[in-house]
Amino acid sequence: MPDEPKSDLTRLTATPPGITLGPLDLIPNGSARNFVLEMKAGRFHGFIVRQGDAVFGYVDRCPHMGLPLAQKLDDYLSEDGSLIACDWHGALFEIDSGRCVGGPCVGARLQGWPVTIADGRIVTA
Repeated sequence: MPDEPKSDLTRLTATPPGITLGPLDLIPNGSARNFVLEMKAGRFHGFIVRQGDAVFGYVDRCPHMGLPLAQKLDDYLSEDGSLIACDWHGALFEIDSGRCVGGPCVGARLQGWPVTIADGRIVTA
């Protein structure tokens, strides 16, 4: 594939494996955190939800309109913390699968961002 010019505004939908994002306790249990990674090819926007010792990563883009889900930093969960919520149009997604279960895009899915825990640290997979 030929090299294409890249802009600082290019929004990426994936990251390479092996990037350490921080310790697991960077994200309190039952909450979510936004991550923006600057790379040569552009900028990646994602978020991670922590449930106990499990983490679930997603690209920060709603399948309904392509907008970031949160209007306030790190505010990705429903009031009771049981679902991922899009602030713009009310779409609701399962935390473990990213499947939309309510709102304008039922049946669609958030794009997964592979992350794992290694030696107590959150790492891209």
